[in-house]
Amino acid sequence: MAIMVAVPDNQTAEAALTAAISEARHFDTGLIVIPLGIQSTFDTTTLDASEVPYELVDRRGRGDRDPAEAVLDELDARSDVSRLVIGMKRRSRVGKALMGSVSQRLLLDSPVPVLAVKIGEEN
Repeated sequence: MAIMVAVPDNQTAEAALTAAISEARHFDTGLIVIPLGIQSTFDTTTLDASEVPYELVDRRGRGDRDPAEAVLDELDARSDVSRLVIGMKRRSRVGKALMGSVSQRLLLDSPVPVLAVKIGEEN
C-alpha cells in the first residue's frame, strides 16, 4: 500500500504534501511524489525519509506530457497505490472551461480514491 501525491507548482503544493504525509503516517505506508510543475527538479527538503519513506517520480515537467495523464499513467502502472492526494484551488467556471483543470480530471478519472485538499481564496 502507498499514498501518491500529485504536487503542482502553485500554492496548493504545500497543502497537498502535508495532507499526503499525514495519510502516509496514518496508514503506516510510503509516499509516492509526482511533481506536476515546470521545474525539472522537486525540492524534497520538506520530506523526511526517516519519518515517511518516499519515492520521487522522475518527470521532466509540463513538456514531458500532460500532467493529468502522467499521474493517471503512474496510477495504472502501480497496483500498490491505495489513495491519491491532490491540492485544489477555487476556479471560476470560465477559467475551467478555457484552461481545463488537472485536479478535476484526476477527481473524475482516478482509479483509486482521491483526497482533495482545498486551500482558501487567493491572497
